[in-house]
Amino acid sequence: MRGSAVAECIHGLEAGLCDQCFPKAVPVLEVVTAAGQRNARAKAAVTRRAASAASKTVESVSDQRIYHLTHIRNLAGILSSGAILADGNEAFTARPEVNLSSAETRESRRATAVSGLGSPNVAEFVPFFLVPNSTMWEDIRSDSVDPRLSPDARGAVAADFVLLVSTVKHATEHTDDGAIVVTDGDAAHVLTRFAASTESSERMLRRLRADDNAETIVEAELLVKDSLPFELVTLVGVANDRAREEVRAILKSSEYSPKVSVYPPWFQKPEA
Repeated sequence: MRGSAVAECIHGLEAGLCDQCFPKAVPVLEVVTAAGQRNARAKAAVTRRAASAASKTVESVSDQRIYHLTHIRNLAGILSSGAILADGNEAFTARPEVNLSSAETRESRRATAVSGLGSPNVAEFVPFFLVPNSTMWEDIRSDSVDPRLSPDARGAVAADFVLLVSTVKHATEHTDDGAIVVTDGDAAHVLTRFAASTESSERMLRRLRADDNAETIVEAELLVKDSLPFELVTLVGVANDRAREEVRAILKSSEYSPKVSVYPPWFQKPEA
């Protein structure tokens, strides 16, 4: 958790991370007019430049936030385990109340080896997204047909979910050798590339972050072997005040006290 000196907005997010309280600068449209031509007859070339020189990029890879999506009804089970458990973890005996992935997706991930690590398969890792607007999450919010999703996930509303947020630093410190696995797409897809060493995963993270509008980053995953202790979850993102109170009530009976923040943009239906 961050220290109390860090400024927060009314939604519980750190200064600069909330698009509602700290809106991004509106791009300025600079119209360049062709020489010798006037007004209506001018042939204009429009260029975009940022109205502010402030950078929105994370200073280091270790500060990169990672996001694990789950249904609010699964939270009590996660707290009981003390960790977010991988599907293939032998300790994962009490299955989640709401499975987000379809049976076919779970089988596919169990059958897909993590390139560069030998025998482990994708299901032995806890999956995290690198952005809060991943394709899979957007498909849930927009009621889009996505074969990766279970009927329960497709039938739920966005406010029924929570985003469990941690950082790359916490994920790497939790592993035995400091190594994490980063993918440039759906980890079970045949064309997805894996970065399994410390150096290669950092390189891939930097490449993916170079353009946060790139199609790859919304499909990319960060994989943590076996589990991520819940104490390393620094933030629980929820859709509204009702969800925040429900999450706080669930947390109250546990030893954990992460920040619980209402952040509607993460839960809104994507624009068409």
